[in-house]
Amino acid sequence: MLYKKVKMIEEEISVIGVGCWNFGGDWDSTDDRKSVDIIHRAIDLGINFFDVAPVYGWGHSEQVLGMALKQGRLRDKVLIASKGGLLWNDAHETTNNLSKKSLMKEIDQTLTRLQTDHIDIYQMHWPDPNVPLEETAEALEEIKQAGKIRYVGLSNFSQADVERMRKLTPVHCQQSLYNMLERNTTSYHGIPLEYRTEAEVLPAVRKHGQAFLPYSPLFQGLLAGKFHSGITFSRHDIRNENPKLVGPQFERYFEAGKKLKKLADEYGRPMNEIALNWLRQKPEVTCIIGGASSIQQLEQNIHCLTWEIDEEMMEKISEIIAPFETL
Repeated sequence: MLYKKVKMIEEEISVIGVGCWNFGGDWDSTDDRKSVDIIHRAIDLGINFFDVAPVYGWGHSEQVLGMALKQGRLRDKVLIASKGGLLWNDAHETTNNLSKKSLMKEIDQTLTRLQTDHIDIYQMHWPDPNVPLEETAEALEEIKQAGKIRYVGLSNFSQADVERMRKLTPVHCQQSLYNMLERNTTSYHGIPLEYRTEAEVLPAVRKHGQAFLPYSPLFQGLLAGKFHSGITFSRHDIRNENPKLVGPQFERYFEAGKKLKKLADEYGRPMNEIALNWLRQKPEVTCIIGGASSIQQLEQNIHCLTWEIDEEMMEKISEIIAPFETL
């Protein structure tokens, strides 16, 4: 395993992390026993970073991660990054809520599900235009002083709001959508994004010494080379809600994916490893938040660390993904 160190976080962080969204049951092929085995194997292989959120599986993903860490007495071996500020009702309709009252309640629910007395990084999942940043920062400071969190992160925030928040409380990391085909993209699952990752977020994290956690590094499977002839998800799979995978935009991304797959075959490298290496060779990228639905898939992701993209391959990749710099 390779590790990276940033100024604002004390610990070294594994370059490959585990994103726990699929452990919650929102994706196809989810099984709790298998999820626990993946978590245990990841730690055996040197991964020390797990990214989760209450909304993943409506609390279930946090429960699975907590169960896995308790079974192996592994809590002290890992950094847990969870999130706050995204609530849901019985119909699984979500609302953004970064109010102090809500966050103070949410953090305790998260700690209970994770079976721990603290999480390492508490990330505000999405901005809440109805709550002043001052109120959110006040809540985070109180939660930190109570020993329930160690670091603060912002996910999907504009850089203007990040700078405002930095004046109220330290911001130790940022998490944004970023992969070869979503570099400065304007939306995620149809949700407008108020940041441009490559143009704005990367320079900011470099300047401030923050950790940067790119999510969806494999474009929810497209950059893993899975979708050779189109996509068919079960009706329960949350990826059905991504218009880039099931809507009129899909063909554009699918064609680029086929070109990248052809390039991968020419070099004799798995497509997923190319996508992950493209990210990890960027100095601003601290830990790649990637999901794994099997131990084999986890090990395949980690194998990307055994080689690097050379200049020739990088030039060919750049030609294919150039049209996506501003999409």
